[in-house]
Amino acid sequence: MMGRRWMMRLSPDDWIFWEYGIFKLNATIVFTWLIMFIMVLGSILITRSLKKGIKISGWQCVLEILILQMQKQIKAIGIAKPEKYLNFLGTLFLFIAISNLCTLFPGYEPPTGSLSTTAALALTVFVAVPAYGVAELGLGRYLKTYQRPSWLMLPFNIISELTRTLSLAVRLFGNMMSGAMIVAVLVAIVPFFFPVIMQVLGLLTGMVQAYIFSILATVYIAAATRREEILDQQL
Repeated sequence: MMGRRWMMRLSPDDWIFWEYGIFKLNATIVFTWLIMFIMVLGSILITRSLKKGIKISGWQCVLEILILQMQKQIKAIGIAKPEKYLNFLGTLFLFIAISNLCTLFPGYEPPTGSLSTTAALALTVFVAVPAYGVAELGLGRYLKTYQRPSWLMLPFNIISELTRTLSLAVRLFGNMMSGAMIVAVLVAIVPFFFPVIMQVLGLLTGMVQAYIFSILATVYIAAATRREEILDQQL
């Protein structure tokens, strides 16, 4: 039964809860808002009782470890002040990670299995990269970097910005959809042992994809905020 459900729907976009004319409420929208609700509620519950000192709650300890590791990873990529970008990059990672981890619950389908979700995440990176670059370098200096080392490189630099956004969306969507299809096939063939193993591997893959997506976003932001320095070194 589970295998047939997966084989019939390759994307949560195909699972329609309500429809009226051109308006559709599908699983992608429902589960996206559910994940956002979980993240907002969790942040409120965890941060409302933050304490200083040795005696802190277990949730605060997990939160501090997570934040410190994120800052360390962002700094290792080449950003001197990771706290400036932690909110955006941390939210990206947590949204994708939680979306994929919730596949443990029956009936849930991750919104990251929809191209519309992955495209929206990629578009946020597409907007954030030049925004951070302009904030760091100023509008004039940032725009001039698109013409280096020569003005002939301007169209190629613009194409590069667009194609890497597309690659972010397609990479995450493709990996999540392929994982779902493999689980569906194995459920249909061997309905007991292999699906459990593939579910564990699917969770691992989901966490890896969350990490890769956030790391690539960090690399793009680091390149934008240090574009002049990188180009000077290359020249």
